[in-house]
Amino acid sequence: MDHVSRILEQWHRERPDLDVTPMGLLGRLGRLHAHLIREVEAVTGSYGLNRASFDVLATLRRSGAPYELSPSDLLAATMVTSGTMTNRIDQLEKQGLVERIPNPEDGRSVKVGLTDKGLALIDQAVTAHVENQHRLTAMLSTEDFQALDTLLGKYLTAFED
Repeated sequence: MDHVSRILEQWHRERPDLDVTPMGLLGRLGRLHAHLIREVEAVTGSYGLNRASFDVLATLRRSGAPYELSPSDLLAATMVTSGTMTNRIDQLEKQGLVERIPNPEDGRSVKVGLTDKGLALIDQAVTAHVENQHRLTAMLSTEDFQALDTLLGKYLTAFED
């Protein structure tokens, strides 16, 4: 029995008039999220990255060569405020992982690009991250994995459409 099941039993006993079924699903999703984030941060942290810095570097890396995006494209891909993004870029630039590059199409703006050091680091970190994701999902059978992925995709789409 998981922790959420014990909570649901208590609510059923104390408030049998309430249908707490959604509490079970949402509680499990929340607790699972917390466990998974701890595991993910342990891996990214071993590369000197927090989730935010990993997110920026990974976004640049998956954009493809030359691994450059405008700050507004980074904002759209990561869904943070412009002030937060500026701070993230500043910190990564101080570490020598990204650089601001004049935009050849618009002299008034810049692009943010991975440095060689940043590219090497994110390639190592994302390899470890993907290995960790496989470890974190290994307890699911192929069928359970596919079913859960499909259901969560449907659920998420309801919020994102």
